[in-house]
Parts: sequence; structure tokens; C-alpha cells
Amino acid sequence: MHIQESSYREPLIIGRKDYKQITDDVCKGVEGKPNKYWYIAFTISFLGLLWYIGCVSYTIGRGIGTWGLNRTVDWAWDITNFVWWVGIGHAGTLISAILLLFRQKWRLSINRSAEAMTIFAVICAAMFPIIHMGRPWLFLWVFPLPNQFGSLWVNFNSPLLWDVFAISTYFTVSLVFWYVGLIPDFATIRDRAITPMRKKIYRALSFGWSGKAKDWARFEEVSLVLAGLATPLVLSVHTIVSMDFATSVIPGWHTTIFPPYFVAGAIFSGFAMVLTLLIIMRKVMSLESYITIKHIEYMNIIIIVTGSIVGVAYLTELFISWYSGVEYEQYAFINRATGPYWWAYWSMMTCNVVTPQLFWFRAIRTNLTATFIISIFVNIGMWFERFVIIVTSIHRDYLPANWSMFHPTFVDIGIYVGSIGLFFTCFLLFARFFPVIAQSELKTIVKSSADHHKSNH
Repeated sequence: MHIQESSYREPLIIGRKDYKQITDDVCKGVEGKPNKYWYIAFTISFLGLLWYIGCVSYTIGRGIGTWGLNRTVDWAWDITNFVWWVGIGHAGTLISAILLLFRQKWRLSINRSAEAMTIFAVICAAMFPIIHMGRPWLFLWVFPLPNQFGSLWVNFNSPLLWDVFAISTYFTVSLVFWYVGLIPDFATIRDRAITPMRKKIYRALSFGWSGKAKDWARFEEVSLVLAGLATPLVLSVHTIVSMDFATSVIPGWHTTIFPPYFVAGAIFSGFAMVLTLLIIMRKVMSLESYITIKHIEYMNIIIIVTGSIVGVAYLTELFISWYSGVEYEQYAFINRATGPYWWAYWSMMTCNVVTPQLFWFRAIRTNLTATFIISIFVNIGMWFERFVIIVTSIHRDYLPANWSMFHPTFVDIGIYVGSIGLFFTCFLLFARFFPVIAQSELKTIVKSSADHHKSNH
């Protein structure tokens, strides 16, 4: 029985594409030479990566005294970046797992890029706590290996140890989910390969995929199982990251709203980064027929919802600090809004609460330029949110004699900017050698969601 999607819904595939054209368009980025936009983007990203390598090497050689940390502010730029990158990694699993379970067709054009974004964002995030240790070559000590270390046992009460388990589990499941989805497309490239070396590489990557009904049945089963495993991970990972703060006794941190607030913020910032990437990628890889305005609009609607949740969380924090009657808690929030870091607080409020509300206007949420600019603002605002939570809560403690300001050094800034270079370098290499759209799955919606089938209906 053929099920036709409502003609009132806008098509998800435009340009009157048939199955062969979809294969040709997606494989073109892998088989052909990249265009000039790819080379420009890769050059800029690679220069950022080189800067990152230089700054990290300098930090390891000289110690973390090269950062702007001081006696009062011993968590700052690096942990801010860690939480920011973990948040960005959330949208990939959300798009892949949760939207798969809900059978949302619009995910098929964007899930592959979002999954890759998750992998690379978690890699970037994991680097910051390792460097923060001061002796990164001993990072294996955070794993529970008591027999190897004699009397040295890890502290299972430490929230930072929870991070190790949460993020390593999240990364592993996301990586497997991403790779399993790639297998049918690797087989397609294998069958189209001309050179023996390319054929041999993609034959190994495709794990003997034959396209038989049995292969597809197992593919569907594994995808659903992994989606079921990944869905609670979306909620658990950033919940655990939030407990790094919520289990402390520092005013501004020990609050029960942090877990849901951090999860909503993570999805919010993750979708903003997906938008930033896809608006660039649809131009660089000529994928305008598959990543349509409708896809952009759906993601903007999710940003409206999660941005509103984040705004409510900000107001709830302010209300509870007043309602608690605890003067230290009240001062922490007054200091955020009116203290020396007021500019960071109000940048956060403007970018995260005010700016996304522009998407209520359909003309704005369907405009690519406006969406790209607002997605950048959201990314900036979410970075400021983490900076405000971390630095403004500890730069003034109970003893005024200890009060001090945090000022990032060139190494702090270099590692952060360089991590963005690492992220984009990885993503562009992925786009060069792997299919950026799940073409095998995308073909399943051609007869229900492609423009020419809708017009014929």
C-alpha cells in the first residue's frame, strides 16, 4: 500500500530528483574534486588547528601557569569551553536517535552531519579536562584500574570522574550509531569506485554489505537498539556535567534546576551549531535540493522551544535566589548582573533569550542569512552562559581579601580558537571522504516527500 504525505506539507526533497540523481549528488562530494569553497574553509580551519597544536604544546611544556587562572578563579576558560563543546555534541544524538524513534522524515537529510558533529565536538570537549589536569600524560589514572596502580584508587565521589564515564559512554554509542548508518553508503561508493585502492578501502569500510533484505532488516534492528540506548544518554551526559557544579556548596552552583536547565541549553546550542554547519555545507557541497528551507525552519522551531526553556530557567534561578533568603546566594546573582562581569551576563541574556524569539516570525525563520546570524549569536550566548556560571560564581568568594578578576591569556584564547579549527578541520575531512547525507535512507521518502511526486498527486 502506498502512503502519500499531505500535499499541504512542503516537500523535503526538491529539484525533481530520482534515485540515481540522489546517488550522484551525494557521491559527487566524495568521488569528485572539492570546489574552491571547500579549499578556502579547510585552509582557514587547518591554520586554526596548527595554532591549537602550538598553544597546547606550549601549555604542556610550561604548565597551566600560562593560563589566566589564579588563587580564586581556578576553574575558568578551559572548563567553560569543555561544557560548551559537550553541549554542542547533544544535537547530533537528538536528531539521530529521538527523531528516529518518532519516525520524523525530515531528519534524514541532516542526521549524518549532526552525528559527525557530535563525534568531533566530544573530541574537542575531552581535550580540555585532560589539559586542565596539568599532567595530561597521567590522564589514564581517572579510569578504575586499581590493580595496576597498587594503593592508588580513583575517587568515585568526584563529579569529574562521573564525566569520564558519561562522556566515554556517550562517545562510544554515538560513534557506533554514526558508523552503522554509514555502512550502506560505503557500499554504494565501493560499487561505484574506479581505482583499486578506493574500492579496497570502501570494501573494508562497508563490512561486506550486499543490500539484501536480511542486511536491511538487521540494519533497522541495530539502528533502533542504538537509538534506544542513545536517547537516555542525551539526558544523562549533560545532567552529569551539570552535577560538577550542582554538588558543590558554592553560591550560584548548588541548585537543583541545573540538570534540566543544562540539558535544554545543550540541545539549544547543539541545534544552533547544526544550523551553522548545514547552512555552510549546503553551499559548499551543493546540497540545496536536500537540505531545504523546510529543514531549516523545523530546526528553528526547536530553537524557539529550547531557547524559551532556557529563558525560563534564567528567571527561575533569579527568583529562587531571592526567595531562598540566603544573602550569599542573592549576592551571587546580583554580582552576575551588576558586577564587573555584567557585560558577559547581559550578552548571555540578549543572545540566548531575546535573539531566538525573532524566529516566531516565519519570514525570519525561513531566511537563511537571518538564521545563520542568529545561530552564531546563540553559539556566542551559550558560551557566555558557561563563562558566567563558572567565573562569576567563584571570582568573589566569602573573603573579600581573596577577590580577583580572571583575564584570559593568549594561550587561553589560542586553545579555544584552535579547538574550533580542530572541529571544522575534522568536519571538512569527513565531508570530503564520507557521504554527508544518508542517501540510502533518504531514498525511502522520495515517493512521499519529493516535490514532483507531491505535484503529481
